[in-house]
Amino acid sequence: MRQGKFYMIDLFCGAGGMSKGFESSGFECLLGIDNNEYAVKTFERNHRKAIGMCGDIRGIPSYEINRIIKDRKISLICGGPPCQGFSTVGTNDPKDNRNHLFLEFVRIVRDLNPDFIVLENVTGLLSKKNDETLISIINLFTDLGYNIDVKVLSSHYYGVPEKRRRTIFIGNKLGFDNIFPEKEFSDLNDSFSNLPKARTVGWAFKNLISYRGKKLNHDFKSARISNELDFERISHIPEGKSVRYEKDEIFYLPSNLRYEVDWSEIGEKRFRQEKLKRLSLEDCSPTINTSKTTYYHPTENRFLTMREAAAIQSFPSNFEFIGSPAQIWKQIGNAVPPLLANAIGRSLKRMMESEGKLTSDSFIDKKNINNIRKYAFDYKDRKDKIQLRLFE
Repeated sequence: MRQGKFYMIDLFCGAGGMSKGFESSGFECLLGIDNNEYAVKTFERNHRKAIGMCGDIRGIPSYEINRIIKDRKISLICGGPPCQGFSTVGTNDPKDNRNHLFLEFVRIVRDLNPDFIVLENVTGLLSKKNDETLISIINLFTDLGYNIDVKVLSSHYYGVPEKRRRTIFIGNKLGFDNIFPEKEFSDLNDSFSNLPKARTVGWAFKNLISYRGKKLNHDFKSARISNELDFERISHIPEGKSVRYEKDEIFYLPSNLRYEVDWSEIGEKRFRQEKLKRLSLEDCSPTINTSKTTYYHPTENRFLTMREAAAIQSFPSNFEFIGSPAQIWKQIGNAVPPLLANAIGRSLKRMMESEGKLTSDSFIDKKNINNIRKYAFDYKDRKDKIQLRLFE
């Protein structure tokens, strides 16, 4: 069992959701790096013992990082490089230059030599068109001596009142089997699990809004609906419902408020994204993104406040965001939910405290990349783990 403090660095830190979760599991963050000025200000406001560094990571030399951490041993480097090129919502362009920023993550890992690495990204990274990138990531860390595994985790299984799926890489160079967190909550409709039911939007609003009688970033003015037509429309939408098909429009909206569309000419005869989507207090939220206009309050005729969105993302109520409403929404939507990071952090601590070593050198080569994908999306509590070692 390792002793002493467990220091960490958060690359592409954004507001610091991932590092906040790791800190609550026992790590101490020393440094956060991001190129968004207001995200770094938010990081510094909520990580009192850490230094926030704003700038393009490609221009930050490792000796500058070493100057900050001094002689302290780094146990963990975590990060989430920009992932628009991998996104299933965006263009999903494997040639997007932002995809290769993970090489900067690799550079800093190589130079600082942490015991553990955690890399997060969107699930689109595991699509077939990104096979080359996936293999490169695994090979690069394997060449540095890390035992590396990848899995898709859904945040609602770890106490986050939101169904947000993220691709998580865990690597270590201490000879341990990588341990991903086991489910701590069950699906709301799962009648057979002994685990507590997943937390809901209602739970988030009750538990993560107020701090010592104050509600930070709880700005109702910015949550107003400026479009008068949409304001009228949302008043007809029940909690947890939305308009996506013609039948929804007919059922919920009076004729004078319906959309002027020919449903027969719309692909799949449905809107690509749900419109007028009200959240439900009795359900988990879908993925919170960077736009306040995606979802509406469950019962009030308005959008979510920034604090309500942050609560759904599992940010504690004393976590204060810095910037304009648009800048804050970007920080919230891009963040890793702290409670998901907390679960991963506790898994790393289990690895540090365990005596389990690797017992075989089994590996999956490129020809079996479909097995990698299958394992990554397997949500069952499997005891048989596949070690990923891909070679050129």
